[in-house]
Amino acid sequence: MKIRIKFSKYGNMKFIGHLDVMRYFQKAIRRADLNIRYSGGFSPHQIMSFAAPLGVGITSRSEYVDIELLDEEVPAGMKQRLNAQMAEGFEVVDVRLLPEDAAGAMSIVAAADYTCRLRPGHEMADQGKWLEGLLEFYSRDSVPVTKKTKRGQKEMDLKPLIYELRMETGEQGPALFMKISNGSAANVKPEMVLDAYYAFLGEERPQFAWMFQREEVYADQAAEEEREAGKHCFVSLADLGEAFA
Repeated sequence: MKIRIKFSKYGNMKFIGHLDVMRYFQKAIRRADLNIRYSGGFSPHQIMSFAAPLGVGITSRSEYVDIELLDEEVPAGMKQRLNAQMAEGFEVVDVRLLPEDAAGAMSIVAAADYTCRLRPGHEMADQGKWLEGLLEFYSRDSVPVTKKTKRGQKEMDLKPLIYELRMETGEQGPALFMKISNGSAANVKPEMVLDAYYAFLGEERPQFAWMFQREEVYADQAAEEEREAGKHCFVSLADLGEAFA
């Protein structure tokens, strides 16, 4: 059976890279005594698929990993058994049963929500006005940027890859919320959204001034012709599975 695990990553664990997170979950699954499926060959490994690698230094409320179990029924208390193996900074939030023909989490990621907030000590004199200027900047018809890739640099329009952008206010002051393209097809980082505006102002983004948190990860359930026309139907990866106790 296929299982989708939703977990949060916070505190000092935000400094742990993706490969170490993978190794951590491999050990936690073994210690939780889950009957996970292994690959064949001379070097068998646990069959698991993480939705989208999280950048170092970013916290998250919604990370996903898919695994396959050899059991015919969902193990009792699976969420509790996993959380018993979690160190501070990781917490399993939800566990869902997937259809047998469900695509892996990594292959279906299309978008993600982020909240961006200035660290204490880096506040601006008029932070709200600065964020309003950023929203106005992205109201233009196009936002051309240069993205660095493994093969060099690539010119692209950032505007169609930003699905939602708004300012939020709360106890911690104003923050920037964004829903942006994520995944293998067109991966946009929240830093890139800020960098484009800083460049427009003739400035560079101050190092370590911003805090980023991933809030949710989505698949796009719109038909291919709808996506080509710029229409989307984003569904949380958790909502694609069946909840169980």
